[in-house]
Amino acid sequence: MSLFRLSSSGRINPIILLSMLGLVGWLTYQTLQPPLLDPDAVPRPITARGNLAADEQNTIDVFKKAAPSVVYITSIAVRRNLFNLNVYEIPRGTGSGFVWDKQGRIVTNYHVISDANRLEVTLADHSTWKAVLVGSAPDRDIAVLQISAPKNKLFPLAIGNSDDLQVGQKVFAIGNPFGLDQTLTTGVVSALGREIKSVTGRKIQDVIQTDAAINPGNSGGPLLDSAGLLIGVNTAIYSPSGGSSGIGFAVPVHEINRVVPQVIRHGRIIRPGLGISLAPAKLAGEFNLPGVLILNVQPGSTAEKAGLRATRQVQGGLVLGDSILAVNGKPVTDYNALRDALEGYQVGDSITLTLLRDGKEVTTKVTLEALE
Repeated sequence: MSLFRLSSSGRINPIILLSMLGLVGWLTYQTLQPPLLDPDAVPRPITARGNLAADEQNTIDVFKKAAPSVVYITSIAVRRNLFNLNVYEIPRGTGSGFVWDKQGRIVTNYHVISDANRLEVTLADHSTWKAVLVGSAPDRDIAVLQISAPKNKLFPLAIGNSDDLQVGQKVFAIGNPFGLDQTLTTGVVSALGREIKSVTGRKIQDVIQTDAAINPGNSGGPLLDSAGLLIGVNTAIYSPSGGSSGIGFAVPVHEINRVVPQVIRHGRIIRPGLGISLAPAKLAGEFNLPGVLILNVQPGSTAEKAGLRATRQVQGGLVLGDSILAVNGKPVTDYNALRDALEGYQVGDSITLTLLRDGKEVTTKVTLEALE
């Protein structure tokens, strides 16, 4: 029988013709295709790459040197079941930190541990230790913890210098972003002398800005220079979305090295002061006075010894005291400016105050004393 059935008109049926042409095309396609499977397939030879670039090797060396000093911090909150009154613990958050000394002191951000009922520190060898709070400086977003790990597990991070940093200098951040411990990110110093706000609302000055990726969980971890030395503590990011957007901030190491020993000694920062109290800004404004007006001078204070004048109430009105205009030439416009100016000094330092007294500018030296 013929494969091509003719129609009543003697022509080939078009449907059958198209089917036959498709069959022929498929057979031709199969004939032209190479075989899909090869029983003799083997791995390709590996090409030797040679030595790492010097920059790559430096990054590896920095990580190997610093990673044993970086820790993972878990803050744990205590909750009570309202139905059966049972107490249970839940992880509240995570952060980073680093080993400060062989006595088991750990430095981190205050905001990492601020609301925790219990704290745990995990070292680089993945051993976990209960931590207690030694003290803190919330205005500087710094806290010091203590763990009881043996000295052979503790590797204090070497301290560098943040006073001579330059924009463009390479930096490294090690931390635990999103709970992924021992994560390294790299970048540069993007800017110097920035200001950010601490959890208390106070300004932290001279902050380092970097484009090294800093995400939630990096807080409290170290920022390192290319020698693997500590130059800052990663503290905050600028990010509308909550993730790293290339703008991170670190408290400089010169501030850390000033604050941490005080916290270890006293549990807090011992602030330098003058032994005075200031008048409300509204009162000074009523008299159109610049600077900050002294309301009271504490008896026996260094301010009294230096002859600073308080505001006095007399029959018929007020006798205005001195207004502080500047500290060592740095202008003072309000209480926060005075406080910031004084925090650049230590208790016992001598400073020069520029005062407005009886309508005239005068200067006087005052020795700073400890604030209670």
